Amino acid sequence: MSYTTRVKVRFGDIDHAGIAYYPNLYHYCHVAFEDFFEEHLGVPYPEMIEKDRIGFPTVRVESYFKTPIKYGDVLEIGVAITRLGESSATFEFRASRSDDRALCFASVHIVVAVDMRTFRPVRIPERYREIFRRAGAEDPQGGVGEDA
Repeated sequence: MSYTTRVKVRFGDIDHAGIAYYPNLYHYCHVAFEDFFEEHLGVPYPEMIEKDRIGFPTVRVESYFKTPIKYGDVLEIGVAITRLGESSATFEFRASRSDDRALCFASVHIVVAVDMRTFRPVRIPERYREIFRRAGAEDPQGGVGEDA
């Protein structure tokens, strides 16, 4: 993973069964996603949206849930970029408990660059493409793939 951040599981994240409510796991991924941008760009994600008028909404998610997450757990969420298309990028997230390193969940998110004025897909700007490449993203080798 090219980047790792920590997230603490709060009381409001837990469901009646006493474990993290699964939609909150997607929120944790987005926290890691935003932290990745700030770490690699030096610009907070909200500022990037306002300044550059570029956003990266998630258009597809695939997840694997392995170990329950409980109130008070501290997760280490690793982020890797595994594919870079013209307007899309694939981010992989792996979350493990910090105390015993148990894998809790893994999730793959496809994001698409959009112009925040029109909400239409745009080519990922070169500034971001270079950062994604430095973080390990590979340009597709043609043929198969989903790209908006």
